[in-house]
Amino acid sequence: MELLAEHNVTATPGRCVVEVYDADAYLGDEAALDAAEIRVVAGNGYHPYLLSLQPDMKVQITIRIWDTPPAPPAEAEGHTDISLESETGILVIGQLDRGPAGDVTLPRPGVYEGHAWWENRQAAADYYATTLDHLTDDAFEDHLAQAWSNSPVTERYVLDLAYIRAPEPVEEDDL
Repeated sequence: MELLAEHNVTATPGRCVVEVYDADAYLGDEAALDAAEIRVVAGNGYHPYLLSLQPDMKVQITIRIWDTPPAPPAEAEGHTDISLESETGILVIGQLDRGPAGDVTLPRPGVYEGHAWWENRQAAADYYATTLDHLTDDAFEDHLAQAWSNSPVTERYVLDLAYIRAPEPVEEDDL
């Protein structure tokens, strides 16, 4: 298996959610978002959601394109299969209530399949909760911002994908 491309984007999980979608196809999906609450990462084939356990600390999103995706690492906190269709070949990494964090250009438009895995999700949530529990009434305004910036762990989500086929043609009626 050969790594063809790797992209890293830092995002803040607004309302605990980071989303990935094609630049021309922002299609929110309530059912997929609900599924992410159970599976951590879930989507509808066009729009995966990544569900953090905290809404304020930055998380690392890594999108890797392989000729054949490797198995998730044994030390991953969790993983799930994923499929993602991108008609433009440009993916947007969105912060649910804060707008785009960045974008990723894929090697070519199409359908990509593989898996998503994550690490330090629970550790980041624990640090977040502990910080809030120890917050005093006389803390400086920027105390929380400093605490979030100085987290001892980085929550990370990785999408390991491989190109499968060209995207489905767009029907004229769909335009």
